[in-house]
Amino acid sequence: MKREGILKIQYIGDSETAEFTAKECKRYLSAMDPMVEYAVMKRVAYDPQVKNTLWIGQDKFFETKLPQVEDPKLDDGIYIDFKNGAGIISGTNDRSLLIGVYRFLRELGCAWVYPGKAGERIPRIKLAGAMVSVCEAASYRHRNICIEGACSYDHVLAMIDWLPKIGMNGYFNEFFVPYTHFDRWYSHRNNPLLYPHNLTVEEVEGIVQDHIKEIKKRGMFYHAVGHAWTAEPFGIEGNSWESKEYHVPEKTRCMLAEIDGKREIFRGIPINTNLCYGNQTVRNRLIDVITEYCINHKEVDYLHFWLADGYNNHCECELCKNTLPADFYIMILNQLDEKLKTAGLDTKIVFLIYQELLWEPQKEKLKNPERFVLMFAPISRTYSTAYSDLGIDIREDLPPYKRNKITLPRSVAANVTCLKKWQEKTGKCDSFIFEYHFMWDHFKDPGYMEIARVIFEDCRNLDKLGLNGMSQNQTQRAFFPNGLGVYLMGEALWNKKDNFEDLIDKYFTDTYGTDGRKVYKYLCALSKQFDPPYIRHEKPQKDLERAKSFSGIGETIESFSGIIKENIAKNGDLGIGRSWELLKFHAELCGILAKSFECKASGNGVAAETLFNDVVAFAHVHEIDLNDVFDVWLFIETMGNAVKQEGAYFN
Repeated sequence: MKREGILKIQYIGDSETAEFTAKECKRYLSAMDPMVEYAVMKRVAYDPQVKNTLWIGQDKFFETKLPQVEDPKLDDGIYIDFKNGAGIISGTNDRSLLIGVYRFLRELGCAWVYPGKAGERIPRIKLAGAMVSVCEAASYRHRNICIEGACSYDHVLAMIDWLPKIGMNGYFNEFFVPYTHFDRWYSHRNNPLLYPHNLTVEEVEGIVQDHIKEIKKRGMFYHAVGHAWTAEPFGIEGNSWESKEYHVPEKTRCMLAEIDGKREIFRGIPINTNLCYGNQTVRNRLIDVITEYCINHKEVDYLHFWLADGYNNHCECELCKNTLPADFYIMILNQLDEKLKTAGLDTKIVFLIYQELLWEPQKEKLKNPERFVLMFAPISRTYSTAYSDLGIDIREDLPPYKRNKITLPRSVAANVTCLKKWQEKTGKCDSFIFEYHFMWDHFKDPGYMEIARVIFEDCRNLDKLGLNGMSQNQTQRAFFPNGLGVYLMGEALWNKKDNFEDLIDKYFTDTYGTDGRKVYKYLCALSKQFDPPYIRHEKPQKDLERAKSFSGIGETIESFSGIIKENIAKNGDLGIGRSWELLKFHAELCGILAKSFECKASGNGVAAETLFNDVVAFAHVHEIDLNDVFDVWLFIETMGNAVKQEGAYFN
């Protein structure tokens, strides 16, 4: 093959991320225009006299061309200028360089519609005639995904690799060791058709270390821990939500929260167990262990310190009963800041506004807001409503705090009111939201179209809530039938002014080809007929009109089946063809699921549960076929509850 020219890809500096970025650029450009020869080289500084070069890096010459950001280390901005076969890609930091290169490739026609090889769309082009000009800063600082659900080594690696391709900049591992998430996959929990592997904690530690290397290679922020601070520092295992019997020594038992006169593991789950925060020994132990962790884990950019994951379980003893949990929390955070200062550590500490902590402190205030990042986690909110649907300024006060007798707020307005009251106490503290759109609620919208609209609107309006980004607590496989929702999250967090309809057109064309708009209309019809608020138990569960809607889903699917078959036949088994194949599986699953909900809405709960067994059987049989895009374990847990329960609930 005769080459038509050479493009030197010269990266500036010694960082691993800059080198990786240059190699990624070469890898994709080689596939896009194989007639050009590509050579990756390292340089100390930019030299305008060198021709036929794509410069990648940070240099004094580029500084004036970059967009202005508040903090170049924390905030991502990119500058791209490419024409006549040469140019510059620069960023405010190494992480931004990688995001900039992927943006350059996207402007040339690449698309990554969901993680993994099948989600790549790499066009053939003539590079010589290409022109790209971009100068942008991300709308929000915090743009990361947190591990959840059931996942394998490869599932998480694919997610880490995909995130900067959609403009995201961080990854979050919960727990000291996120054993439970990997065990759910490798044990093939609840799927008797697959052979289980008994995973060890040591194996998961090795998996995590590999993933941290991949995160750091990409220059991404690494978030860690969150859960387990109320267990591990006191010698109690805290790596799952499994309920067990524990023998707790008396010297530890006296540090647990006293509830109804007893100090014990709350319902057998250590990470759900609060402590006696009025006890100075308890506070000192927490502070010492967190400081030691920061000293030994310099790879952590944002360390999450959370209280217990349960609620209505705070200490009732004389030391605690007259002080709000939030006041104890701020007390501990202030003491922790002093300890970290003494140790010479600048680690950012993320604190969680959640459950009892939705009620703001009355006495304590953060003494050094620069150390901390407020993370607002409205776990009980409805996802039938976006923040903007009711107006950002609508308020709804919670009832006064009553120890161990709280009810979590469902409405968006009540949750936002809690946030606003906290913000009055924390001043100019950095902040972001911790959300759950793709933990459970995407399953409750089988068409995925309504949840996609809600996530897009939520992300666009975070600044109006005084928040600087989002961490999405989600399954690593929220891409069945497609990845529209997570893609829209990345787009809106990068550019809050993006147009929804333009993004829809691009995504569905990239994912499905010329019939993409037909798929969009079909999935919108499914979302409407499934009625997510009904599945979320926000409407009466016996509803004959709703039963009629469920009965019509089979006809909607049947009328679209010919288009699915036609596109599978003409598009092969990779890329666009794989997306159509996923639609086929999705249609079959939705057909069975609709029958189950039809019975439920008709008032026949027994038949509904029997038919849901068919849903489970289908998911189990095809779990390996769908394992890269569909979290079967979490789907069955979520939708099983939706079918079986009668009252309003949230998971």
